[in-house]
Amino acid sequence: MDTAVQKLELPEFPQLIRRFLYDQTYPNGRFSSSQVEINACPVFTGKISVFYTASATFRAPSDPSGPFAMRREYIRATPAWQKGHARYDCIFVNTRPELSGMRGLDVARAFLFFSFIDRNTYYPCVLIQWFSVIGNEPDDETGFWMVEPDIRQNGQPSLAIIHLDTIYRAAHLIPIYDGFIDRSLTMHDTLDEFKDFYVNKFVDHHAFEIAS
Repeated sequence: MDTAVQKLELPEFPQLIRRFLYDQTYPNGRFSSSQVEINACPVFTGKISVFYTASATFRAPSDPSGPFAMRREYIRATPAWQKGHARYDCIFVNTRPELSGMRGLDVARAFLFFSFIDRNTYYPCVLIQWFSVIGNEPDDETGFWMVEPDIRQNGQPSLAIIHLDTIYRAAHLIPIYDGFIDRSLTMHDTLDEFKDFYVNKFVDHHAFEIAS
């Protein structure tokens, strides 16, 4: 655990795991982990295993897919993609399964895939930064839903840990351009440099169905 904290440069990482364990222990509790004191959350001091890639398998009959219309895609969260720049992909998270489309999904950015065992239970997890939806409907002019990254008052990303099973599939975001763009800006910097984004529903047929 100490090694993970040092490499991530994230002192709050153990507390995020404790809050994750609280939510897993009390899935139907009156309060979520964000509403309780950290002392009420289970303590974890064991080892974690880190992964740089996760795969999402989902049904996408409108796209060229495999048997029974199932499709698989890979989601990356690595500090050096193909020995180059860091790559931290965005994802759709299934937070409200009773609702359809974007009203049942949230957008997040994956920073670390990892797993650990606590009290004989295996937990595959992902460290994320949430994005908040801007407005209650898609943008009138473009038809895209708009999102913005959640930032704390100190300017740092608002992070959380979620179960890997809540990931639906990868999400593609397009920056909302405002003014001139620096020539030095590359695709590797866009998620860090821009403040607001469109959720791209035209990346494939399935994305169009869930993000319209």
